[in-house]
Amino acid sequence: MIRKLSLSSLVLTATLVLGVTAAFAGQARTSADPGVTATSVLLGGTSPLSGSASAYASVARGADAYFKYVNARGGVAGRKITYTYVDDAYNPAQTVQATRQLVEQDKVFAIFNALGTEHNLAIRDYLRAQGVPQLFAASGSTQFGSQGGEYPGLIGFQPSYLAEGWVYGKYLARTRPGARIAVLFQNDDYGKDLLNGLKRGLQRSKVKVIAAQPYEVTASDVQSQVAKLKSSGADVFAIFATPKFAIQAFVFANKLGWKPKLTINNAVSSASNIMVLASEGGTNRVVNGSLSIVFLKDPTDPKWRNDAAMKLYRSVLKRYAPGANANDVYHVYGMAVAWTTVELLKKIGKNLTRDALVKAASNMDIPRNPFLLPGIALKTGPKDHFPIEQMLLQRWDKGAWKSFGGIWGYRGA
Repeated sequence: MIRKLSLSSLVLTATLVLGVTAAFAGQARTSADPGVTATSVLLGGTSPLSGSASAYASVARGADAYFKYVNARGGVAGRKITYTYVDDAYNPAQTVQATRQLVEQDKVFAIFNALGTEHNLAIRDYLRAQGVPQLFAASGSTQFGSQGGEYPGLIGFQPSYLAEGWVYGKYLARTRPGARIAVLFQNDDYGKDLLNGLKRGLQRSKVKVIAAQPYEVTASDVQSQVAKLKSSGADVFAIFATPKFAIQAFVFANKLGWKPKLTINNAVSSASNIMVLASEGGTNRVVNGSLSIVFLKDPTDPKWRNDAAMKLYRSVLKRYAPGANANDVYHVYGMAVAWTTVELLKKIGKNLTRDALVKAASNMDIPRNPFLLPGIALKTGPKDHFPIEQMLLQRWDKGAWKSFGGIWGYRGA
């Protein structure tokens, strides 16, 4: 995994030398911001349309479909929303290049819904220097929600990975006293945040993480890591990975005859059909009973069959993303983000500026989003840029995810 990008550093140095400074926090403007006219607003972002994380491409496609639906009904405040998303193949170096193109050539109003932890980290200094909002970064990295003072234009969306890991830790501490946990994690801020959150949730309990093995996103497989984790004697296996490597972990654990209880992060459990695929080939006994979290309405859950928002979701996807898999919950995530963006634009109205967008995104208090589970609100503040810090637990049982218990809330505990 690329930890420090020379291209990103050069971009940042160049912008600072040129004296380009952020325009946030109420500075007056004498002309319209780039990407916005009286009849249009241009958003742009990057997405892994190819590569090892291409399963996440549905996040961008779902958002795009919802914007097209809104445009067909007149847009917002007389403006149509155009969303341009570029393939970065889940490579931070490509994210930097594509983002520069979107800002400097395409003249986007904001970078929206860019996916990936290292990818958003690679562009945040550049975007701050350019005065371009980094709206709803598709990552739960703790840094994207806790550094509102340093990066006022950077807003996350999903629950932080630290919060997600904390929930797993708290639940395991309550329900499996004395459990021994082995962790497979992606060797970057994504995996490390989940691991740190898990350990934080386990504090003052008898449950311990007895082994942890990292993998690089460029690795071919995680077979050796799974073998080492099995040899630790752990009876709980936490997989903090992306779908490709999670599937491998399931398969290798099964081949080794290892049958621990599984905890799987939401970025994996939400992937279309991944649990069904993981249950094939004799691995069902490994997968059944797996634990994860959920904050979106699941289009495969019968309880939402007659839900108005999910009916809308399916009709929007069918009309504006023909051929897309409606059972892929990442499309729901994309629509949830797009819906929230539309609400911000409605609040701002005609006088749409980058400053106004950042102010609105930094002071959200939206009690419900129709694509989120009931009871989950969106709230932000000057120092809290994660709109969602609530979630439910869910368990894989007989071929489907089933949520249980009440809402878990995390506020930096």
